Amino acid sequence: MAKILVVDDEEHILELIRFNLEKEGYQVVTATDGNTAVEIARSQRPDLILLDVMLPEQDGLAVCRILQQEAATRRIPVIMISARGDELDKVLGLEMGADDYVTKPFSPRELVARVKARLRRSGEDRRAHHRGGSLVRGRLVIDPERFLVTIDGVKQDLTPKEFELLRLLASEPGRVFSRDYLLEQIWGYDYTGDSRTVDVHIRHIRQKLEQVPGASRYIETVRGVGYRFREVP
Repeated sequence: MAKILVVDDEEHILELIRFNLEKEGYQVVTATDGNTAVEIARSQRPDLILLDVMLPEQDGLAVCRILQQEAATRRIPVIMISARGDELDKVLGLEMGADDYVTKPFSPRELVARVKARLRRSGEDRRAHHRGGSLVRGRLVIDPERFLVTIDGVKQDLTPKEFELLRLLASEPGRVFSRDYLLEQIWGYDYTGDSRTVDVHIRHIRQKLEQVPGASRYIETVRGVGYRFREVP
């Protein structure tokens, strides 16, 4: 039974989400502030977190950033929930490492569908990590067993989504992957957002790879289409 941490300071929303998730057979734990959410995530390691943005003590963006910085919690999928539906807020959530973003008011049925899809995708990711075999592309090595990316032996600190994006691109050098295809393959369902989701994650990958001179050129933008991986000397 999957355990889901629901974080919201509005009691009626907590109960609404709890009721619908428990009806589907999930185990639900709750928190009403950011500090408690971090403590529960560290101690109980839920399978997924539904995280409100506007929280007392530490807001959802800060919580997401903390979880992404810690090895024990960084692979827990996070779906952010907020009444703020502006594009900038969604982008900020994704930049903090969130896997998805739902705006209030939301349909409980849609929220449960997104939870199911994200958990299913997480299971597929874990199974893929156990299939073994490092992917070597010139100076870059992707090791799914250890969830590790290195360039010239230098470890690259990627989030789970960034890792999966880079691994997919590197699996077929030269192939152009459309943004829609990347959304479908990495997010695992018909994502309701726009292609900025992919663009934000690609930008973060490049910024991290830039720690090694020339490494950011591994990912090439194909204008109007998407991205492709190329090996660089």
